[in-house]
Amino acid sequence: MTNIRRYPADNRPIFITAVCYRRQPILAGVSEKALLLSVIREVKANMPFRMLAYAILDDHFHWLILPDPDSDISSIVQSVKLRFTHRWKRDHNATQPVMLWQRRFWDHLIRDIDDLHRHTDYIHYNPVKHRLVSNPADYPWSWFLAHHAKGRYPKGWGVQHPPDSIKALNFE
Repeated sequence: MTNIRRYPADNRPIFITAVCYRRQPILAGVSEKALLLSVIREVKANMPFRMLAYAILDDHFHWLILPDPDSDISSIVQSVKLRFTHRWKRDHNATQPVMLWQRRFWDHLIRDIDDLHRHTDYIHYNPVKHRLVSNPADYPWSWFLAHHAKGRYPKGWGVQHPPDSIKALNFE
């Protein structure tokens, strides 16, 4: 097993991808997506961070957060995964051990404002990339509409083709 080095955020945003075990569509249902958002809010109350963007897809989620200086990103992600698993098991009356998440997660420290925009674009375009919708504005499980309302995205963004800013990015 390789040792993954995680660097301190140093007051920089972090892009995170967490994937369901063996790419199973654990998050495909509305109730599972809502459960994940609820768990994220609970964890946020205990381990403060600022959520900048997210998209929850059927077998993974992308997240862009700015953790408090005292917060540990691995603990935040672990807490989200564990709480989700416990609640999922309760909701599905599962008594046996289950594997819902891959053991590790991908993270990337945002380097500058262009990197921040690239990763935000990647998150918001992801539902289109996975053919869940043809327009990012039609996907209810992301923060695209909040960003659009603030003028970050023009009308029709991401509808015809992938934005140039993300063509070289792939965090699946």
